[in-house]
Amino acid sequence: MPVALGALAAAAVLLGGVLPASTPRAPASSPARSFNPDVDPGTPLDGRPAPNFTLTNQFGQPVSLEQFRGKVVILAFVDSECTSICPLTTTSMLQALRMLGAHGRSVQLVGIDANPTATTVADVRAYSAAHDMTHRWDFLTGTTAQLSVVWHQYNVYVAAVHGNIDHEPAVYVIGPRGGERTLFLTQMAYASVTQQAQLLANSVATLLPGRPKVPQLASLRTIPGTPPTTTLSMKVVGGSTGSRALEIGPGHPHLFVFFATWLEETSNLPARLDALNRYAAMARRHRWPTLVLVDEAVTEPSPGSLSGFLRRLTVRLDYPVVVDTTGRLADGYGVLNLPCTVLTSTTGHIVLVNQNWGGWPSITGLEAAVGHAQSTAQRH
Repeated sequence: MPVALGALAAAAVLLGGVLPASTPRAPASSPARSFNPDVDPGTPLDGRPAPNFTLTNQFGQPVSLEQFRGKVVILAFVDSECTSICPLTTTSMLQALRMLGAHGRSVQLVGIDANPTATTVADVRAYSAAHDMTHRWDFLTGTTAQLSVVWHQYNVYVAAVHGNIDHEPAVYVIGPRGGERTLFLTQMAYASVTQQAQLLANSVATLLPGRPKVPQLASLRTIPGTPPTTTLSMKVVGGSTGSRALEIGPGHPHLFVFFATWLEETSNLPARLDALNRYAAMARRHRWPTLVLVDEAVTEPSPGSLSGFLRRLTVRLDYPVVVDTTGRLADGYGVLNLPCTVLTSTTGHIVLVNQNWGGWPSITGLEAAVGHAQSTAQRH
């Protein structure tokens, strides 16, 4: 990531954030990873039979792995309340399916709940609905004991640590005869989601009848993040309409709040956004960095998700809303979770980061942290 985890941890402490117990483990090195660390080219497996299981999907129906024999299965381990890497996993799965076109009819998407404390049918149904996947996959759950057996069978680490869920973002490709063929681990890189989908689609295509040719991206090379030292003019799509464009970068200090509309699954999103108006008013009074809400478009269920959400919103947002269309802004600003708050300085550097692993930040705490940062900057 563009910002070191150590630096993020220090900044998170300042704003009351907590980093997870561990970060996703990358697979063994390979020539493909040597040019792009933000994607996993996949680890070939030996074709041994994938362990069977019977769990319950988002409709309350029993589902077994064996019932999909004859299809290629993309099997992913997904936390039903995840706000960090799991949306990247599900987005890459859907994009891979689209890349396969009509051949996608021979592919089955399956999710296994990787949250030991949110295991009800309602939990997997809520995640599926929030990410527009209700009728696109089977998201399976069961008792914690039942899920633990499957986690163990597939060598997937899952743990609840101080209220935070930590798990390996494993994605298995299982052949039509039920053999394990490739293992992918999703990487925490927003701009590379489509590249990861390409690699996943390529792997699946080799197992389909006729080995269909998948349209290829122009390049799988590393996509650099856009850091706050880069000046950008971003279109304002909602909220405060004082200007149609917003300048960010050196000379334009801001408090950025990165979010996505699917956060409605785990929080009262309209109320949270309304609460940010309090900071926006305080910033105007004290001449603090202005608030900017950034939609992380690459994880949204559809291109119209944000516009639809803003149309339904009944509260007025007294700050601008912009869109990170490529994910490069999130990568450049060190975003690992949504919502994430990032404070930038006049010189175009990151002053504070809060990954908000436990949810949304306290407005009082936010004001105190920004006020302290501003006072410290003035003294120096």
